Amino acid sequence: MQKQNTDIPDVCILIPKVFSDSRGFFFESFNKRVFDSLGLHGDFVQDNRSFSVKGVLRGLHYQVEEPQGKLVSVTHGEIYDVAVDLRRGSAFFGKWTAAVLSSDNHHMLWLPPGFAHGFLVLSETAKVLYKATAYYAPQFEQTIIWNDPDLNIVWPFLSPLLSTKDANGKRFSDVLR
Repeated sequence: MQKQNTDIPDVCILIPKVFSDSRGFFFESFNKRVFDSLGLHGDFVQDNRSFSVKGVLRGLHYQVEEPQGKLVSVTHGEIYDVAVDLRRGSAFFGKWTAAVLSSDNHHMLWLPPGFAHGFLVLSETAKVLYKATAYYAPQFEQTIIWNDPDLNIVWPFLSPLLSTKDANGKRFSDVLR
């Protein structure tokens, strides 16, 4: 597995070695020894899956207590995946980075605890799988509005399909006071 850095050093793209032939393909999507050898540390406690149609934007979600590290992959389709650094004291606090993840490129995105996460579905449908380092705790979940002008995230298109929770997300400047 190769580790590719993003604009935020602690967030990285993981590129597995894919073995393919006329029958299909095989790759190792997670191996704790490899993960540790790349300097990434996360004890995963939960796997989550989602299915979405084109244009759905989920996020930007985070937990104010019991923050989750996430290893995000796409088992079908393509997404634009975004991480926003919420770690006070970080040189990248309030900055974002993004990657295109797809079932064709097999890339995965690692976000350590302390990041808001969201994604936009680019293909007709997408199935997303992510491993989490902490359990989902709805009492601690918060949402930052996807088009926050302070974050200025450059999304591939600007008319996403949103849940009520995501449409009513708070401004970055309001959430982190």
